[in-house]
Amino acid sequence: QVQLVESGGGSVQAGGSLRLSCAAPGYTSTRGCMGWLRQAPGKEREGVAVIYASSGGKYYADSVKGRFTISRDNAKNTLYLEMNSLKPEDTAIYYCAAAPSFCTVGYPPRGYNLWGQGTQVTVSS
Repeated sequence: QVQLVESGGGSVQAGGSLRLSCAAPGYTSTRGCMGWLRQAPGKEREGVAVIYASSGGKYYADSVKGRFTISRDNAKNTLYLEMNSLKPEDTAIYYCAAAPSFCTVGYPPRGYNLWGQGTQVTVSS
């Protein structure tokens, strides 16, 4: 059973922007964390950005710092990823995920136990 549902992916030119959304109906956001991860063809899955439920603390992979912003709307039970200055190397399937304790960024992802189905992001030159 899929508990998280991503949307907002698409095709853009380099330098463009996209905002991804992750609907999480019924998810308890008072503890643990949620994150965005991506997997490009032939590459390992990478933790991109995470946000902690209680503190609101945010952490980003070095590859996206300064370009991507993770946020949440608690009233709507929705997680967002604002992606700016997109590069061709950002092309991947993007997943949202949740963890009960901690969330990692970079390689490899650790701690996640709830996943969405993914949404495709394609960045062309």
